[in-house]
Amino acid sequence: MIVSVLDIQFSYNSHDVLRGVRFRVDPGQCVAVCGTNGAGKSTLLRCLNGLLRPRVGTVFLDGEDVELLGRKEVARRCASVPQQGHGTDLTVFDVVLLGRLPHCRWGPSKEDLVRVERILEEMGLAELAHRPLSALSGGEAQKVILARALAQAPRVLLLDEPTNHLDLKNQLGMMEAIRRVVHREGLAAVTAIHDLNLALRYCDRLLFLKGGRIHGAVEPSEVTPALIRDVYGVDAVIERIHGRWVVIPR
Repeated sequence: MIVSVLDIQFSYNSHDVLRGVRFRVDPGQCVAVCGTNGAGKSTLLRCLNGLLRPRVGTVFLDGEDVELLGRKEVARRCASVPQQGHGTDLTVFDVVLLGRLPHCRWGPSKEDLVRVERILEEMGLAELAHRPLSALSGGEAQKVILARALAQAPRVLLLDEPTNHLDLKNQLGMMEAIRRVVHREGLAAVTAIHDLNLALRYCDRLLFLKGGRIHGAVEPSEVTPALIRDVYGVDAVIERIHGRWVVIPR
């Protein structure tokens, strides 16, 4: 396993957000964290990379307690993709190059520059390399932020609503890119996501948070109407259409 979460609890003041959360993520696996607004999805991601410290429990990266790793070492192993990263006039190349900072001593090496060029090519961003990030569309900018994360050469990808504010084509393109690199590189990915149909289509496992606990941890084929109703309070049917599982609210 790459990520192992053992019974973590986290509170904001006296309000419990996470209670006894336990799961693991293996190499090449993309795990979706699902649940209603305020269920603790983003909080969980911040606990995984050590930005928040659980009151109880432990997060392990490659078998090591994240709290005992320095911030630079965590950044070498774990890369985050926030909901939006649109507010800078740095060029696309320079934004992606920032992903190499955890590996730099004095400045970027030739190897760092070559890696950035390769990632831009693979992500279909090479033609945008010298344009400012602020001039790009939402879909293009989000691909750049993903490219920056990949430049870190991480073992773990943490993605907070990576398809937020994207149109349908860019949602599919973003999730396809994530799944492709996770499977190819043997990474562990954890993504907080609201769109259940995207989660069913692209993720290997779905964790449903409710009341700060994992209410269900299932593969796409194991999602049931009862689980959807329990977590979201919505009646739905689960159908297999063109070989894919789809949630259809009633």
